[in-house]
Amino acid sequence: MLLYFKVADRFNIIDKPNLRSSHTEITLRGGGIIFWFSALLYFVQHVQNNYFFFTGITLVSLVSFWDDIQSLSNKIRISIHFLSITLIFYDMNLFNIMPIWGIVIVYVVAIGLINAYNFMDGINGITGLYTLVVMGSLLYINTKIQLFIDGTFIKYAMLASVIFLFFNYRKKAKCFAGDVGSIAIAFWIIYLVLKLILATESVIWLLLLAVYGVDAVCTILHRLYLRQNIFEAHRLHLYQVLSNEYKIQHRLVALFYALAQAIISFLVIILYQQVQDAIIFLIVILPLLCIYSSKFYLLNKKNLRANA
Repeated sequence: MLLYFKVADRFNIIDKPNLRSSHTEITLRGGGIIFWFSALLYFVQHVQNNYFFFTGITLVSLVSFWDDIQSLSNKIRISIHFLSITLIFYDMNLFNIMPIWGIVIVYVVAIGLINAYNFMDGINGITGLYTLVVMGSLLYINTKIQLFIDGTFIKYAMLASVIFLFFNYRKKAKCFAGDVGSIAIAFWIIYLVLKLILATESVIWLLLLAVYGVDAVCTILHRLYLRQNIFEAHRLHLYQVLSNEYKIQHRLVALFYALAQAIISFLVIILYQQVQDAIIFLIVILPLLCIYSSKFYLLNKKNLRANA
C-alpha cells in the first residue's frame, strides 16, 4: 500500500471532488489494488486450482485501474466483466449443470452485483467494513455449516480489507478504493457466493449482499423514474443522502451499513434449513425496503426546509 501511494502520487492518480462527490478534498485513488495483490499472494501458493479465478480478477482489476486513470466506455468495461465471469463459470462447470436460461440469469445477477458494489463505494470505510462482514459470514458458513472452499482463500480477502481500512476508515482518508478495489473485491465475493450456492443448492446466500442489493436496485429504479443516466455520478443512494444532505459522519454511516448486513447475515444463517427460502427473503427484504423508503421522507424534508 505504501509503495502504491508513491506510484499514485508520482502519476497523479487522484480523485478530485465534484458537486456530486461525498468528499471535499483531493485524495489518492486506487488503494483498493490491495485486493488484487492479496489475490496474487494466494495464487502463487495455489497455482493449480486457482488460475481461472485469478485470471478473471486480474482482467477486471486491469480494466478498472485503467478506468480510474482514464475513463473507459461502458461497453469495454462490461465486456471484460462478461469475459471474467465466463472464466469462473467455466471453473465451476456451470455451463454443463445449468440450462441456458439459468446461465443468462446468473450472468445478469453477477454483472449487476459487480456494478452495484462499485456504485455503493462512495464514502470512507463503507467498502472495507461491508466486505469484512460479508467475508466473515462466508468464513463462518465455510467452517460451521458447509465446507465449500479453502478457508485461507477467504482470510486473504479479509486481511486485505483490514489493511485497506487502516488507510481509508478515517475522517480524512489516505486513499479511496477506486474502481479497481470495489470491482475486484466484488468479483471475489461473487465467486465465493456462487460456490456456496452450488454446494448447498440454495440461493438464500444472495442475502449476504442484501443491504447493498436493495440500496443499489432501488436507487437505479428511482433514477430511471427520474429519467437520469444510471451510469453517471449522482447523490441518490440512501448512504449519500445521510452523508451529504444530513451531514452524518461517513464512518458512522458506513458502520450502520456493515452492522445492518451483519444482523441480516446472522438471521439468514440461523434460519437456514429451518424456514423456507422464500419466507427468509421476505423477512429480510421487506424491512430493508421500508428503511430505504425513508430516503424519500428525508429528501422531502430537506427540500421543504430549503424552500422555507
